[in-house]
Amino acid sequence: MTSFSNEAEFQSSRVELGRVVGAHALRGEVRVRWLGDGPQNLLSVASVWLGENRKDPESRCYPVLSRGSGRSGEVRLGLEGVTDRTAAEALRGQMVMIGSEDLEPLDEDEYYWHELIGFTVETLQGERVGEVQEIWDTGGHDVLVIRSDSGRQVLVPTAREIMQEIDGPTRRIRIEALPGLIDEAE
Repeated sequence: MTSFSNEAEFQSSRVELGRVVGAHALRGEVRVRWLGDGPQNLLSVASVWLGENRKDPESRCYPVLSRGSGRSGEVRLGLEGVTDRTAAEALRGQMVMIGSEDLEPLDEDEYYWHELIGFTVETLQGERVGEVQEIWDTGGHDVLVIRSDSGRQVLVPTAREIMQEIDGPTRRIRIEALPGLIDEAE
């Protein structure tokens, strides 16, 4: 495990992988709706953090005792200390997180969405759009939430036709500026 110099650094290293949406059966398993491309990381970790968000100082670590597939878009997790349906239901709405160091490694040209926070976004013509502040999971294409230099929020879908290039070494994303996508409001 990576060592952190303070609690804030540790909290900011957490990655949200899903949200508890309810209980499964009577023995305390939680149903987790996973975020992103798939449940692989949720199905392989030894422990998870549950809290309101990744910076929640009240979040709590739970060793994972069991894991399995669930309804479409969900996995089931058995957590240490959660032994009945009532305890599992009490966790409904909590974000399920792990430390970024526990994520499965990706290929060289692949990125986890959380790694793109802080990247500069520019058009294919070199015009600066702004900086990625967060990424919304919308169920279809995820959306880059970009803060422009003027402070305006710009929403850009991560569709392959729009998000053309991610350059990790320069922390830059190049997009196709389709008409109306980033134009300033009149």
